[in-house]
Amino acid sequence: MDLEMTGGGPAGSLSQHLPVERKWPIHYQSIATLAILADLATIIVSSIVAGMIYQLQASGPTGDISKSTASAILVSALFISFMRMRGMYRPAELLLLRPQLRALVLSWTAVFLLLAGIVFTLKIGSEISRGGGLLFAIVGLMALLLERVIWRNLLSRGLAEKRFSGRKVLLITDHPATPEFSLIRPLINLGFRVEGHFRLPAPSPGSRNRDKVIARVIERTRGSDIEEIIVGADLNRWIELRKLIADLRVLPLPVNLIPVGATADLLRRPARELGNAICVELQRGPLTPLEYASKRAIDFAVAATLLIALAPLLAIVAVAVKLDSSGPVLFRQQRCGFNGRQFEIYKFRTMSVMENGESIVQAKSDDARVTRVGYWLRRTSIDELPQLLNVLEGSMSLVGPRPHAIAHDNQFDKMVRNYAFRRCVKPGLTGWAQVHGCRGPTPDAASIDRRVTYDLWYVDNWSLTLDFIILFQTPLEVLRARNAY
Repeated sequence: MDLEMTGGGPAGSLSQHLPVERKWPIHYQSIATLAILADLATIIVSSIVAGMIYQLQASGPTGDISKSTASAILVSALFISFMRMRGMYRPAELLLLRPQLRALVLSWTAVFLLLAGIVFTLKIGSEISRGGGLLFAIVGLMALLLERVIWRNLLSRGLAEKRFSGRKVLLITDHPATPEFSLIRPLINLGFRVEGHFRLPAPSPGSRNRDKVIARVIERTRGSDIEEIIVGADLNRWIELRKLIADLRVLPLPVNLIPVGATADLLRRPARELGNAICVELQRGPLTPLEYASKRAIDFAVAATLLIALAPLLAIVAVAVKLDSSGPVLFRQQRCGFNGRQFEIYKFRTMSVMENGESIVQAKSDDARVTRVGYWLRRTSIDELPQLLNVLEGSMSLVGPRPHAIAHDNQFDKMVRNYAFRRCVKPGLTGWAQVHGCRGPTPDAASIDRRVTYDLWYVDNWSLTLDFIILFQTPLEVLRARNAY
């Protein structure tokens, strides 16, 4: 393995060829730690301020802030743990404002729901001020949201203006020092001072210059103020890299590797220990365990509440269906759900037939099979309300792609590319497609393709906020009664 010096030297560094900006006393590598400390300080200050405001309103001034500080430390520990598990303190994540705010709201809400559950279980509610706790939750959330906006702006400005300070490094790569090279400029943008660049030429058997060139690298580094050596190379050359690293052990400096090529993409993926092995996540599920638990909790609570509140209406509809025509009150049909699992969906019967086989004819305008009561039930979507039972049992969610009959599901799977991706989440009582007017039959390939496009967008962009938006828009769509027959 040969090395060639392609830039830098005792007289100067590569970074000196770029405009010099006044640096901030912040290292890019320390951003995650600083963000955690900022969250801790924000939560503690918010708790103290909320406690003081509440006590001034309730009983006059007080100088005791120990309770506010203690509760803030507990909340901070839980909140920071949740955010770290989601990787939200990485600089790249702090730059993405919308995902950051979504994760922040979800984690903050989860912390207070968890603490509320603990308080209820231990029956210590009398010892805790509900008003003070609620005020702390609101003030803390607003302060953290503002902090995230500030972080995004600071990071964007620091990267754009090259304001971060960094270490002096020597770069060794298997690429030439060209303007298109993808390591030198990013390192300089992050504040590193690249004092020299040595190139690893293409492997050639029997090369005799290795020891001489390694000596030049060591000579360039020894006695200098270089603080770190960075090696950027394809891991297909690992045998050569191991020899290089072994030779560099004579230097009392950290040596770090930046993989390039195909291996770099693999190492960017999340990984965890699995016994003595390393497990790399090649594809994540559509929802994390915390997101799934939050969505399921909302589904269960809302479905149970609606079933109780709507019980009189459901009873009246059941009697009307029974008196209007012969047959059962509920229509049951096999549908395809999460991961292709079949389940039995419940609806109020609106037709004189009970199709549930390999051939099912979709309803159309002025369909003679629709009963008199069934016409109004379908037009108002009241016939779908028994699916709250499906939500309660877990086979459906309040929001998600609408499930189709098995016969239609098999047909659409052949007609529309990526149709099966809809099954990555639970089917819903309502969905993104439905609030955009995609209701009723799908008579041609264009109509089902449009519906699937909306469904796949929902799967790719899911959030609790989006679910609430769809739930609020659904009653308006029901009133419009588009394609409801």
